[in-house]
Amino acid sequence: MSEIIRLRKGLDIKLQGVPSEEIVQLDSSETYALCPDSFTGIVPKVVVKENDNVLAGQALFVDKNVPQIKFVSPVSGQVLAINRGARRKVLSVVVKSDGKNESVKFPAKSVQSLSAKEILDSILEAGLFAFFRQRPYDVIANPNDTPREIFVSAFDSKPLAPCFEKVLEGRELEFQIGLSALSKIAHTNLGVCCCQKSPALTEAKNVDVYKFSGAHPAGNVGVQINHIKPVNKGDIVWTIAPQDVIMIGCLFNKGAVDFSRIITVAGSRISKPSYAKVIMGAQLSSIVTGSLALTQTEHTRVINGNVLTGAKAGLDDYLDVFANCVTAIPEGDDNNEFMGWIMPRFKMFSTSRASMGWLKGLFCKNGFDIDARVKGSERHMIMSGEYDKVFPMDIYPEYLVKAMITGNIDKMEAYGIYEVAPEDFALCEFVDSSKLELQRIVRESLDKLRAEMA
Repeated sequence: MSEIIRLRKGLDIKLQGVPSEEIVQLDSSETYALCPDSFTGIVPKVVVKENDNVLAGQALFVDKNVPQIKFVSPVSGQVLAINRGARRKVLSVVVKSDGKNESVKFPAKSVQSLSAKEILDSILEAGLFAFFRQRPYDVIANPNDTPREIFVSAFDSKPLAPCFEKVLEGRELEFQIGLSALSKIAHTNLGVCCCQKSPALTEAKNVDVYKFSGAHPAGNVGVQINHIKPVNKGDIVWTIAPQDVIMIGCLFNKGAVDFSRIITVAGSRISKPSYAKVIMGAQLSSIVTGSLALTQTEHTRVINGNVLTGAKAGLDDYLDVFANCVTAIPEGDDNNEFMGWIMPRFKMFSTSRASMGWLKGLFCKNGFDIDARVKGSERHMIMSGEYDKVFPMDIYPEYLVKAMITGNIDKMEAYGIYEVAPEDFALCEFVDSSKLELQRIVRESLDKLRAEMA
């Protein structure tokens, strides 16, 4: 165990609607869907037709450039629709569940007796390689590459995100088997929070364990990579979420893939915020209705994910495969403030000491009921020092953003673009008084750089 890595920069956003410790078993969704846009960097090729019967773990589409990477159905049933957009772009593949959840069977294997190639082949065959992402570019990894290392962050510091120790209860063996499998592929690092006490995390075997302390974004895997061993030009590292490590462990331990996961259904507009066990790709209406019903549907922003990196969604949309929470907050479009910005705004969250809301934040225990308003329009300027206060990576975020906006590839490389992902700039976007869409800027710059390097 290494010493604690203490991060001095960052910001914890306290929101109302913190989930209770109870794990609710929700009713099954009638339909499930995979959306290719969730898997950044791939070109989907659909391998099923409408009305085809599929099993859980059977491929719905593959990556056209790397056909070994399969994207599989989370449930058994019938392919209900293949939705396409402009220029026949695949938007989603929808499966109507038959309620049986029969899955493709695989032989259980001992990780210790397998080679790295055999482990990787098993992961590819089961359709689990789709959950590996790579730095640089923050895209789905390529199994033909040899990664320098694999990184797993065992805690999520984003607002209202689930506590992984709660998720891990009863699945410690599968998590360790998953880590052991990863360690056969490449040297593996596990980032844990200094407050986590589970031996399955602090005493994990076959991996290097690093403890982190600090405010968000301490849980971002990119921040942890930057403090453990930064990504340089020419390096390739893989990352994977801890619940996906459990899926890999289940594959080798039981010979089956379990696509269920535990998420939080939280926010001030959820009547009973709680943990919930769902199957990935479920329709959001099946998640936020019933015992976890919205307090009101009008003037409510439902977010597929967390408030910093998630996407606005409707109840007919489907849970993103990389999302570990569903959040509901006020939209704010019905809020008419007397005298507007002139008022002291004691209830408004603010990072500025010129606001009374900042003083309340020092003593607030119940959190803020923040709505979805941007509160201002885009300004063509970058305020000096704003990003640096909440950006704990050892790079200059303001200079990097300017290089990305101007499209200067040489400067982007010099200022560390190979280390970052859009989520690393989510907090900068939140505090940015210029209202720049930093996550979109980062994503477009990474795509442009990847195309240039190809």
